[in-house]
Amino acid sequence: MKIARAIVVALLLGPVVPVAAQDFFEPIQDMVDELTAKPAPRKAVEPPAEEEPPVPRPRPPSLPETPEVEVPERPAPPEQPAENEEPEPEAEPAPPPEPEPDRVYQAACPAVIAGLVEAEMAPPLSEGACGEQSPLVVTAVLSRGRMVPLSSPITTNCQMASALPGWVEDVDGYAGAMLESPLAEITTGTSYMCRPRNGGDAQFTSEHGFANAVDVVGFTLEDGRKIAVTENWMPAAEPEGRLLRLAHDAACGSFMTVLGPEANAEHSDHLHLDMGCHGQSCRARICQ
Repeated sequence: MKIARAIVVALLLGPVVPVAAQDFFEPIQDMVDELTAKPAPRKAVEPPAEEEPPVPRPRPPSLPETPEVEVPERPAPPEQPAENEEPEPEAEPAPPPEPEPDRVYQAACPAVIAGLVEAEMAPPLSEGACGEQSPLVVTAVLSRGRMVPLSSPITTNCQMASALPGWVEDVDGYAGAMLESPLAEITTGTSYMCRPRNGGDAQFTSEHGFANAVDVVGFTLEDGRKIAVTENWMPAAEPEGRLLRLAHDAACGSFMTVLGPEANAEHSDHLHLDMGCHGQSCRARICQ
C-alpha cells in the first residue's frame, strides 16, 4: 500500500520535480508500468497428437501339418496245423432271421363261452377250396347238467357246435325215459374233411370241407349198451331202432341237412348232420 501511495504522489508531483529527482523516480515508474501492464494472452496449449497404434506385423505363413500316417499292422501268418492234425471246419454263416408270421384273427364262440360244449380253438384251416377261419375241436356236449363226451374229438365250426347241445339233450332224454339209461357217450365219425359231396355233383365241395358237418355212428348208454346205426337201424320197432329214428327226426329240427340210411347207400352206417345252405334264403331243410 505504501508503494502505491508513493507512486500516486510521484505522478502528481512529476511536472514540478527537478531533473535530479526525476532520475530517482524513473525506476519506480518502471515498476508501476510493469504492475499496471495487462498480461499477454496465453497461447492455447494444443494437446499432443495421438499416436497411431502400431500396425501388427503379419504372421508368417504356418507350415502345413504333416498328417499322421497309420502304418497297417501286418497280419499274423496263419497258424499251420500240426502234423496229423485236421484243420478246423469253417463256421457256417448264420441263417437269415425268419419273418414274423401274419397275425391270425379268429372269432370266439358263444357256445364255448357259455359252457354248452367243451372245446378248444384250433388254428385256421385252409386247403384248396376248403377251410374255416375259426375251427373248434369239440370233445363233449352239455346235456341235463353234465358233459356227455364224444368217442373222438370233432373239428367243426361254431355254428355246428352251437346246434349240438339241444339235439344231444333230446336224445339223452329219450334214452333215459324209454331205455332207462341216459347217454354215456356219443360215437362220432367224420367231421372236417376236404372232399366233394357224396351221392351228388362232384363239382361241389362237401360241407365236411368247411367244418360244417358231423357224422354220428351211434351211442353208448350208461348201462353199457352200445347202439350203432349199422346194427340197430333195423328192426325199427326195437328200442334201439326207435332211439336211432328219434335221433334222426330230432336232428331235422336242429340242423339244415340230415341224411340217414334211407337217404342213400353212402349213409347206411351213420347219420350225417350239417348246417349247409339250401334255397335262396338258406332256410330250406333236407331231412332224409
